[in-house]
Amino acid sequence: MGKKFEKELPVCGFESCLALAKHHPEKISRLFFSEKRAKQFGEVCKYLASNKRLYRIVADDELERLSESVHHQGVTAMIFEPEIPVLEHETINLWAQNRAQVLMLDEIGNANNLGAIIRSAAFFGIENIVLTKEDKQASITTSAYRVAQGGMEFVNIFKVSSTAWFLRQCRGRLTCIGTDLKAHHEIADMGRLIEKDEACVIVLGNEERGISEEAKKLCSHLVKIKGSGNVESLNVAQAATLFCHALSSIGLQSF
Repeated sequence: MGKKFEKELPVCGFESCLALAKHHPEKISRLFFSEKRAKQFGEVCKYLASNKRLYRIVADDELERLSESVHHQGVTAMIFEPEIPVLEHETINLWAQNRAQVLMLDEIGNANNLGAIIRSAAFFGIENIVLTKEDKQASITTSAYRVAQGGMEFVNIFKVSSTAWFLRQCRGRLTCIGTDLKAHHEIADMGRLIEKDEACVIVLGNEERGISEEAKKLCSHLVKIKGSGNVESLNVAQAATLFCHALSSIGLQSF
């Protein structure tokens, strides 16, 4: 069946659509924007025209209908719904060889949190994100794209059957750091737990329960973010930002 019959996903928000247009215009099947945004998308319109793909100036109410959101910011790009590839052993081997940084999301269920984590990962240059196939796991949605603010174009996303399966494959190859409110180590200890020439995985847990007990047992180390004690924990996306910053601070390179 040809692509024109495939399901489309709306991508809305100015920064998200601008990054998509600049870095991956081939993903765009149709593009709609308000008159005031026309100049900013002139180049991608030339590309779309040469590939016989639709672009059009439309009113705000049409953008709201197309994007199914009031947060379109004057532009909506329709892309063919992304298919997240299954992570293969060869990729894990390459990560180990190239000292890669990886985020493993253990059933993060909120699409906005997923988008925010992707934004932080892209900001700090962490290119690899692994999701589970579990029903509770958020997928790539319109809201995840919008909240990622263009970060979606700078990360590679993979899926695995479960966090435990992935961590078992990482044994002896990547150092796995799990997040846990009761951990002995603190985020300030990251520089001691990971060598500069060492591949690593940061495991971030479900918004309600954290990472699973099985995943904790498979991690090389467990680490917490110490606060004042006034509230129990940070939002998982906020925690992800601090861990991404910690990785960049100890000088690890991303591949």
